[in-house]
Amino acid sequence: MLEGFGLDAIDGGEIDRVGGQGRDRENKSKNSGSHKRYYGIQPRCRSVRQPAYGRTLQFSLALKITISKENYLKTIAEAESEGEPVIAATLARWLKVSAPAVTMAIKRLKRDGLIRVGREGQLSLTSAGREIANRLLNRHHLIERMLTEIFGMEWYKVHDEAEQLEHAVSEDFERRLAERLGTGEACPHGNRVDRDTPQDRRNRGLLPLDEVPPEADAAVVSVFERDRRLLEYLNGLGIRPGAVLRMLASNYDDTLTLSIAEKPLQLGRAAAAKVWVEMRTARRG
Repeated sequence: MLEGFGLDAIDGGEIDRVGGQGRDRENKSKNSGSHKRYYGIQPRCRSVRQPAYGRTLQFSLALKITISKENYLKTIAEAESEGEPVIAATLARWLKVSAPAVTMAIKRLKRDGLIRVGREGQLSLTSAGREIANRLLNRHHLIERMLTEIFGMEWYKVHDEAEQLEHAVSEDFERRLAERLGTGEACPHGNRVDRDTPQDRRNRGLLPLDEVPPEADAAVVSVFERDRRLLEYLNGLGIRPGAVLRMLASNYDDTLTLSIAEKPLQLGRAAAAKVWVEMRTARRG
């Protein structure tokens, strides 16, 4: 019966009867400890005719979002920011889940009015989906900053921790974090909380490290944060937000020779492409 209203019993979809005042029921799970969030988004309503009583009952669909759905929406937004074409295979790779699981998730997200699916399978967020993704990204961003700025955790560790904590904090805690830390600051990896595509970064004058010409100086601005092993490796080399380096040479074996604090080092081009830098005036002599 619930499926007739476009609801998923597994995901905890809920039908609210709208009474004479026509108002939605308040979020009853707010303090229940459930790992589901209710959002003030009403994608559609349904009316059901009751012939025996000669009346029509109107039902409103209260959108309940699970952790799984939040993660899919956030991943779509993050993949967009990395300039990747977002298709089912992208989500399977980023989230490390099976293709059938992604296919089912896409059906549910599309049904709930949270994503659009193009003719060739391209995925994009609707305004409702982006609102949810942005809320989660902002929460993740604040938690990363809390872990580094308040607790002193190493910058290359905080992404994984924030991935776990972002679903557990309340809106009140999130608000207090924002009051304590402020807004508008970059995360410990140098990334912005808002959508920030490769073209957006180029428009601000940034370049991937692998595009820096020889004999040029650059300052590290941001680093791709979803790869913990990469972050630890870069940190060991001294490549972190704020570091100043010099490009020495682009080598035939697809590596780059750099120097940081007058110390030469080599870095693979693929890893360098994950680091965004701002050019500095080249040194002479």
